Amino acid sequence: MADDRVMQSLLLDFYGQLLTDKQRETCELYFNEDLSLAEIAEQCGISRQGVWDNVRRAVAALEEIEEKTGLVRRFSETQRSLERLRDKAEGLLSLPLDEKAHTAACELSDGLKALLERG
Repeated sequence: MADDRVMQSLLLDFYGQLLTDKQRETCELYFNEDLSLAEIAEQCGISRQGVWDNVRRAVAALEEIEEKTGLVRRFSETQRSLERLRDKAEGLLSLPLDEKAHTAACELSDGLKALLERG
C-alpha cells in the first residue's frame, strides 16, 4: 500500500497539471497531505463519496497517462542507475588512488549526489 501511495504521489507530481482543478486539489490533499476522505470533504464542501470519485477518476487518468508516456518509469530507472553509479564512485574512494584520480572520483561522487538530490 505504501508503494502505491508513493507511486500515485509521483504520478501526481509529474502529471497533476493535466487533471481538473478539483481532481488535482483532492488528490494533493489525499496523497500529499494525507488527509482522510472526511477531512477533504469538509474542506472542499463535497461529500466523502464525491472526494473518493474525484480521487478514483484522477488516479485512473494519471495511470493512463503514465502508461502512454512512461515518464515516471524512466525517471525511476534513471534515479536507480544514478544511485548505482554514485555507490561505485564512492567505492573508488576506498581504493589506493593517486591524487588526481582521487580528486576525479570525489568530483564524480559529488556530482552524482547533486543530481540525485535535484531529482
